Amino acid sequence: MPTYIMLSTLTPEGVQTVKNNPHRIKEVNHEVEQLGATVKAQWATLGRFDFVNIVEAPDEATMARVSLELGSRGTVHYETLSALPIDDFIASL
Repeated sequence: MPTYIMLSTLTPEGVQTVKNNPHRIKEVNHEVEQLGATVKAQWATLGRFDFVNIVEAPDEATMARVSLELGSRGTVHYETLSALPIDDFIASL
């Protein structure tokens, strides 16, 4: 299944949500599953992005739906990258 890297930055509203209900992060992961994708790994990070998520989805359309649905809430900004396994990348050369 294709892998995507979702880089997330909380908006001020998102910071308040996480501060008031830290478990909301895990609830969003379940919502991602309901949209057809799976969060495989997740880290809170320091710097430009607040979270790095490794997500598997069957295709780009599913991942676009996940990004649009989550982004439409106004609590997080997303940047999604398509990830290619290094062996597949080397084989393509």
